[in-house]
Amino acid sequence: MKYQSGFSFIELIASVVIIGVLATVAVPFVETTVRREKERELRVAVRDIRQAIDAYKVAASSGKIALREDQSGYPPSLIELVSGISDVSRPNAPKLYFLRKIPRDPFHSDASVPAMKTWGLRSFQSSPDQPREGDDVFDVYSLSSKTGLNGVPYAQW
Repeated sequence: MKYQSGFSFIELIASVVIIGVLATVAVPFVETTVRREKERELRVAVRDIRQAIDAYKVAASSGKIALREDQSGYPPSLIELVSGISDVSRPNAPKLYFLRKIPRDPFHSDASVPAMKTWGLRSFQSSPDQPREGDDVFDVYSLSSKTGLNGVPYAQW
């Protein structure tokens, strides 16, 4: 009598069930890991932009950037942080640069939008609880309506 080698139907069903159980455990873990990575990117991007805005303000306060009487000393837009500003304190000095490039908000859904347009902008005159754009950029925030794993909405980071 010859025996056929291979799997029985019951063994195949058991294998499929085991793989299905493993997949239902692994998928949420992978999704959480991806979300944590995006949150880390958001934290770093917001910190970098805020540090650049603060450095611009320090340069303006120390007289390196020409200001009109009605200006706050914060950059008029994010583009000034990467395009460079002339140092008025030294005539032949190179431009002052505050960022190499504007990072994009990792939670912005449309990849075709330029990185600069993925951020909400808050003017110096606007309140923190209801940020509005204005003549300058005092702060940036995420435009995402999602909430972080820590329970805080991304727009409030």
